[in-house]
Amino acid sequence: MSALSAASAIATRELARFVTQRERFLAALVRPLVWLFIFAAGFRAALGLSIIAPYKTYISYETYILPGLCAMILLFSGMQSSLSLVHDRENGAMRLMLTAPLPRWFMLGAKLLAGALVGLVQVAAFLVIAALFGLRVPATGYATALPALLLSALMLGALGLLLSARIKQLENFAGVMNFVIFPMFFCSSALYPIWKMQESSPLLAKLCEINPFTHAVELVRFAFYGQLNLEALGWTALATVVFFVAALRGYEPARTRSS
Repeated sequence: MSALSAASAIATRELARFVTQRERFLAALVRPLVWLFIFAAGFRAALGLSIIAPYKTYISYETYILPGLCAMILLFSGMQSSLSLVHDRENGAMRLMLTAPLPRWFMLGAKLLAGALVGLVQVAAFLVIAALFGLRVPATGYATALPALLLSALMLGALGLLLSARIKQLENFAGVMNFVIFPMFFCSSALYPIWKMQESSPLLAKLCEINPFTHAVELVRFAFYGQLNLEALGWTALATVVFFVAALRGYEPARTRSS
């Protein structure tokens, strides 16, 4: 019961913080909507992408990038959640949380899950707006994509958790966020298929293939159409475990005291 109470308290605190930060919610929606309705038109005209889907389904370019934009929301949400960890460490709240009579992995896992749930709320709002403008996936796809979105949110949140364990100052973390977010997003299949990138630069295509964000995007993309991409699932799950274990090492008591 104490573990459930602690996890519930962490989730409630994270959700309450998100609800009170309206600017954060609006920014989370405006960013992908700008890509969806403004940049997509230019990309479609420049790249000539109107029918692109590895699962042999005819879709528009806007529908193609929908999973990538969902993953982008989760990426920013995971980084924002971890940014709050750096802030909590600076004001002492993080140390109090880690001294609770519960395993460190459980407390950080609860924090990670709470951040993932916040990201899913933002994705749901984005998908509703996209659907109002006629950009929809099969009705069952929203249900089948939920586990994929949750795993992707956990992976990207674990990455942010790892960064927060290594970066001690709030100002430095904000700069590193941009250094990590934009290369991960642009060097992926979020905006264009890897085979299209292969035509332009084999090296960049290879970087896209090893990018964990690419696998998260592909996992969600296939799930929207009721299909399971086992390769993407395996790499996304592996990246989640690796990032989280590395973050746990960064939050060892000796390291936490030294910070």
